[in-house]
Amino acid sequence: MSERRDLEVIAELVPPGSRVLDLGCGNGELLAYLGARRGCSGYGIEIADANVLQCVQRGVQVIQLNLEEGLALFEDRSFDVVLQLDTLQHLRNTERMLQETARVGRIGIVSFPNFAHWPNRLSVARGRMPVTKTLPYQWYDTPNIRVGTFADFGVLARRNGLTVLDSFGLQQGRALRRWPNLRASVAVFKFQRGT
Repeated sequence: MSERRDLEVIAELVPPGSRVLDLGCGNGELLAYLGARRGCSGYGIEIADANVLQCVQRGVQVIQLNLEEGLALFEDRSFDVVLQLDTLQHLRNTERMLQETARVGRIGIVSFPNFAHWPNRLSVARGRMPVTKTLPYQWYDTPNIRVGTFADFGVLARRNGLTVLDSFGLQQGRALRRWPNLRASVAVFKFQRGT
């Protein structure tokens, strides 16, 4: 998360004082922000050496781990909130990681590029895969294993017994609740295990 306003909007979903696990935490910017502004504590999980180093330099507790291996080192409900921001589309087994997120945390928050955003649709209608700020790679060199839409996540959540507590789209730092599948470049969902 490099856009400061997007970071602030996501941070507002995290209750103050929460114990947080950030999966694919990048350089630790969000965890540092949550610690300083919301009194949160926790860990980041990151695989890239350079990002792990930046986390350490920021004072963020980080564990170097490949998320494809799962979260077996954490007990059930060991965190108040598990973040999975801009990570889901990079994983081979998204359902397993979504289930692990719900197992390890009381609340999960995910975000991912919304492939159904209108500029992406227009690009596909013109016969080209989209290249945008949230999908910045050409189709042949993307780290994304899959693409998803705002509408797709609701189906995935239901199929995995998750209850969506809140959902909206993000567009240039603004939360969009009206037609987010069409109008937002990023989809955001707050969820928990079904009750």
